[in-house]
Amino acid sequence: MSAVPVAPHHASAEPGSPDERFALLLDPPPSRTGWRVVPARVAAMCVVEMQKLRHDRTEIYTRAVQPALWLLIFGVTFSRIHAIPTGGVPYLDFLAPGIIAQSAMFIAIFYGIMIIWERDSGVLTKLMVTPTPRTALVTGKAFAAGVKAVIQAAVVIVIAALIGVGMTWNPLRLLGVVVVVVLASAFFSCLSMSIAGIVLTRDRLMGIGQAITMPLFFASNALYPVALMPGWLQAVSRVNPLSYQVDALRGLLIGTPAHLGLDFAILALAAVVGIVAAGSLLGRLAR
Repeated sequence: MSAVPVAPHHASAEPGSPDERFALLLDPPPSRTGWRVVPARVAAMCVVEMQKLRHDRTEIYTRAVQPALWLLIFGVTFSRIHAIPTGGVPYLDFLAPGIIAQSAMFIAIFYGIMIIWERDSGVLTKLMVTPTPRTALVTGKAFAAGVKAVIQAAVVIVIAALIGVGMTWNPLRLLGVVVVVVLASAFFSCLSMSIAGIVLTRDRLMGIGQAITMPLFFASNALYPVALMPGWLQAVSRVNPLSYQVDALRGLLIGTPAHLGLDFAILALAAVVGIVAAGSLLGRLAR
């Protein structure tokens, strides 16, 4: 009697078989959740903002009008009358970094209007039901504002160079300028989103934004040295993140003495605090 033939082993049981090699296609890995999606979300928000600018470049040109007027009218006039002592630095050179910081702040401070619009159109609700952390959404918005502010700062730097402002073109220093502008814009955009989470409407946000932009600007060292301010205004200037942004920009662009380590630390801390505050108020805005 012949022996019963042994059934051959299936190929899938052998190591390195096609079934094992294609197991990843049949059982995909779990989706990324939590903080693992933060870099992707931040990059996606920045790409979206760049696409908006690509389709509508008029925003860049129109926003360049105001800083150009500050440099061409205010800066040139006060340079001739020598009304503000700047320690041997031409006033136009002294003013240019302040105007760069101002233009970046004006872009970021009204960023909360966009998130209110997204709430009204239902986009924010859809984002909130995703597994992405709220702080990741806020971080993406904040650094998207930083990208727009960097583009605006580049336009102002070109205008300043054309009218004779002496600035450095060292790549490392310009990279530092980018970091400073992004951090400061992240804070001011988060400040705007935090206010949006409190007031909940565009009209109220517009009113508050207009009420705080000029005080922030004049209570900084953008137009004049801190030493010329009265004592109470000097105290306000020391807690104003815009002052640290201007100080860093002056040190990087025109080489004036600056506390770069302190400036970067304050701006980074302000950005983190702003992201946490805006993230905690995002749920209230989405209700």
